Amino acid sequence: MRVVEAFRAAFGASPEAVWRAPGRVNLIGEHTDYNDGFVLPFAVPWGVTAAVTPRADRTIRLLSLQSPGETLTLAGHDEARGWARYVVGVFEMLGDRVAGADVAIDGDVPAGAGLSSSAALEVSVASALNDLHDLGMTPMELALLSQKAENDFVGMPCGIMDQAASALCEEGHALFLDCRSLGSRNIPLDLASHGLSMLIIDTQVHHEHANGEYAKRRAECESAARKLGVPALRDVTDLAAALEQLQGDERKRTMHVVTENHRVEALVGLLRAGAVTEIGALMNASHLSLRDQYEVTSPELDVAVEAAVKGGARGARMTGGGFGGSAIALVPVERLPEVEKTVSDAFAEHGFQAPRFLPATAAPGAHRLA
Repeated sequence: MRVVEAFRAAFGASPEAVWRAPGRVNLIGEHTDYNDGFVLPFAVPWGVTAAVTPRADRTIRLLSLQSPGETLTLAGHDEARGWARYVVGVFEMLGDRVAGADVAIDGDVPAGAGLSSSAALEVSVASALNDLHDLGMTPMELALLSQKAENDFVGMPCGIMDQAASALCEEGHALFLDCRSLGSRNIPLDLASHGLSMLIIDTQVHHEHANGEYAKRRAECESAARKLGVPALRDVTDLAAALEQLQGDERKRTMHVVTENHRVEALVGLLRAGAVTEIGALMNASHLSLRDQYEVTSPELDVAVEAAVKGGARGARMTGGGFGGSAIALVPVERLPEVEKTVSDAFAEHGFQAPRFLPATAAPGAHRLA
């Protein structure tokens, strides 16, 4: 394992624990998590591996195989910059329960694709520290701690979905998560037996949520909920009446969140009934709502979705926070080459950078490797 070899080379001994946590794709339920709604992510085969040995002092020594030749030695948490903030944020949230550590990181989540490498990084480190220090934290507690690290230390106001998916998902399943109660259950996602594949279309347009657009959408939703007199938009039961009380962007955001929650529940119902081939229409509707009501797509995402359906996908939608990143398409296996060609041709026609295609399977959540 190359992360172990890198750890030994840098720190002179083998790590005491090696944990891996995956990135995620969200099948449906976008921008509903911070509105106390429902989401349905599944873990992807790509993730982050953390090799960790505790230290008696407060020093954190970090290296990443994605930043070769650089070993960071941090005497204080406020010294963290860049990717190191996600690791150090976990230590910050654990407080006096842990001291320092030597940490080596290796990640293979495609950068900028919107597959939540940050949550994978946080959950892998948190899981290793939980294991090494016998903290007894449950997977959901680890997810919440990792989310808090990203919210309070990194400064990104993300919801719980990404970290929960990384910590709780099971192989061959999607995670149906109620983001208010934090109740969850894994729903079988057996695509192969239906002759289907979930194709990730990486637009190669890198996004940065912290640029303010993500925070702006969240603030709009919170403002709309206050005007409607409900704790969160999840609590809107009469959409028509609610929309009469709102104007402009807040009206559109509310329409998306309420209808998206219904789409999540409908899609879960189809999966539980074994009607996997029928979920495409809900994916299409989700994308149109994200494009027109939530306004978080991009020209590349819209072209990817339209071309995928034209090429034979049963449904497609953007996934993740938006503004770039990836779309997903539900594709009959025999149509994969045609879908990839149609999308590639459409990107070339629009003068976009060539997309990257990643067929995804539902992978396991965080687990110990060594």
